[in-house]
Amino acid sequence: MAESIKGPAPPPTKLDGSPLRVAIVHSRWNKPVIDALVAGTIAKLKATGVKESNIAVQSVPGSFELPLACSKVISGSHVQAGATANDLLGGLTSLTSPNPNSRSATPAPVAASMPHQPFDAVIAIGVLIKGSTMHFEYISESVSHALMRVQLDTGVPVIFGVLTALTDDQALERAGIGRGENKGHNHGEDWALAAVEMASHSRRWAEGKF
Repeated sequence: MAESIKGPAPPPTKLDGSPLRVAIVHSRWNKPVIDALVAGTIAKLKATGVKESNIAVQSVPGSFELPLACSKVISGSHVQAGATANDLLGGLTSLTSPNPNSRSATPAPVAASMPHQPFDAVIAIGVLIKGSTMHFEYISESVSHALMRVQLDTGVPVIFGVLTALTDDQALERAGIGRGENKGHNHGEDWALAAVEMASHSRRWAEGKF
């Protein structure tokens, strides 16, 4: 039998994730598969040069909560990036100063370990496995449309890392932990590469470079 033609072609240029900040937002349903996917995603992000300090991981109960979480994480990262040392200090003056109202009484800015940039991409990871009711279909469709809306509304790439598997084995194989001789391929690696590529494209396009 011929090999499958499915799967992405390699990017046209070498990916460099060193300047990027990426968030991973994952659900907690079907935890063994989720854990493997998140680990694969993080490992591949680091392999492209994304710094560990620039990878933020957040979790939510299920896949239905992913769109709202991604939206809030994106907006929250802009708040973080706009914060300064003085913001963190709250502009408090020294109580021991002879003139608390003078500018000289304001504490000097200190080095603060606040992220200096918003997220360049968000990877939404969830695992939906078909059961005996329509729940699977409703959640799959709703989450797909909502995640697309988040990236269009925010302008930040949101990578669709939600497995929609018909069986447990399909989900396990797509996380690289299949029960058979063929363990399958961890799709988290593909999502990481897509995040770095789309984040890099978005930065370049925003500067009018094509």
